[in-house]
Amino acid sequence: MITLSNRHSFQFMVASGALSFDGRGWPWEWPLRWCGLLDPSLFTIVTKTLTRLPRPGNLRWSHPWSVVKKIDGEGAINSIGLTNKGIDWWCQKVAPSIPANYKIIASIEAKDRKELVEMIRLLEGKKILGLELNLSCPNSPSGRGSDTSHILELCREAKKHSPYPLIAKLSFTHDYVRIAKELEGVVEAIAINSIPWKAIFGEKQSPLARYGGGGVSGKVVQPFTWKMVDELSKSTKIPVIGPSVWEYDDIQILFDKGAQAIGFGSIFLSYPWRPTLYVKRWLKNKP
Repeated sequence: MITLSNRHSFQFMVASGALSFDGRGWPWEWPLRWCGLLDPSLFTIVTKTLTRLPRPGNLRWSHPWSVVKKIDGEGAINSIGLTNKGIDWWCQKVAPSIPANYKIIASIEAKDRKELVEMIRLLEGKKILGLELNLSCPNSPSGRGSDTSHILELCREAKKHSPYPLIAKLSFTHDYVRIAKELEGVVEAIAINSIPWKAIFGEKQSPLARYGGGGVSGKVVQPFTWKMVDELSKSTKIPVIGPSVWEYDDIQILFDKGAQAIGFGSIFLSYPWRPTLYVKRWLKNKP
């Protein structure tokens, strides 16, 4: 279980964007929430990533599935990008309407230190439990996404200014062990992002090639993301959030590998009711 500066402890998390910007889920998930098959209150929820200014990304609401594809029932690939209306919109329109019993962490991406500080200041006083620094979006136009020095610079700057605990979201393509060691005492946890298509499949053409390839997540990336969990838990004191859960037994596997919390992400695309069922079963059998 991960503790964010003694303010809140959590064992189960919804990964960034899986339940939209407010934790209620995307429109196609609402009926499951209404009938109790999806219970956001069971999780600590990470918002879809916010940027300083509105960013169109690749998502178009008229045809959202054009940038999300399932992979043989074992995962998903997406090139949504950081589609969002900007942090001002979230602070003014979304944050005030989030249900009081939802436990929210805001995910943000900043291109530089100045922008990062501006975003942190805008979030001050909001009813959030922490900040996730998205340092690894595979669909971001940022040219410094894998630059170790840039990642460390942003995290240290956030530590100086943030009243909230920090989570660093890293990728398999990062020098993640080195980064984690450098971030001890700076961040409270490490989350693991989807993996760029080329890092797994090389020159094999992506079904989302016209959008740049996309990020792969779910069961298909377990050999990669679980390797990260194993290595990070052995090399750093920073708690790691275990990703890529697909079956109920994956939860125990991740805890055995050293994860101190579990993050549910692309499973919501294929089986949005499963995370709620898994957590209820876990809490019943292993209180």
